[in-house]
Amino acid sequence: VPVRLFDTAGMRKKAKVQEKLERMSVSDGLRAVKFAEVVILLLDVSIPFEQQDLRLADLAEREGRAVVVAVNKWDVEDDKSNKARELREAFERLLPQLRGAPLVTVSAKTGKGLDKLQAAMIRAHEVWNRRVSTARLNRWLATMVEAHPPPAPGGRRIKLRYMTQAKTRPPGFVVMCSHPDKLAESYSRYLVNGLREDFDMPGTPIRLFLRSQADDNPYKNRQKSTPSRLRKHLGKGPAGS
Repeated sequence: VPVRLFDTAGMRKKAKVQEKLERMSVSDGLRAVKFAEVVILLLDVSIPFEQQDLRLADLAEREGRAVVVAVNKWDVEDDKSNKARELREAFERLLPQLRGAPLVTVSAKTGKGLDKLQAAMIRAHEVWNRRVSTARLNRWLATMVEAHPPPAPGGRRIKLRYMTQAKTRPPGFVVMCSHPDKLAESYSRYLVNGLREDFDMPGTPIRLFLRSQADDNPYKNRQKSTPSRLRKHLGKGPAGS
């Protein structure tokens, strides 16, 4: 698979970014996130998940990019088993919006783990491009609603009627429903997490759009037409006719 890599300069904490050249490199890195398809977030095993790392990961998610986390300097880590578990737990806790994204340990010094990193990157790109058929989505939606119906605010039942995938890169789904503005955010997260798990889309950003069926009604908000004065006049006709 042809791959084009863009290697950006490391980004230090904002308070430490002083030189003009370094500020420019940070700006280049942020721009790279916006046009990349897969973002590899490279962490230092001794100081993983600093605020700068979290901001970059959050930016990648908001821009809709697939994310792979690579932890460097793995060759100097002694307690690899416990450290790997700690890293995964911290990742799931600090970046829940990227739940399931691949986390790969590497050593730039020895080259170990780079093959796994490349495989994770290609896999993340495939997931980012994934498409699910409308028939499968609607069977899935019916099962999800049956297992856990949406809350009824003020006793007003919300009906989820239909679902389809509107886009990829990242995957975006549209749910047609009654009262979309009343559907709880927690229920949207329930659907997104279900999509991620049931259709094997770990780590990639997923967009869920709620729409009312009335939005597709071409006659919505159209004023009722009234007869023109000429039509009224012609309609009267001569007296006694």
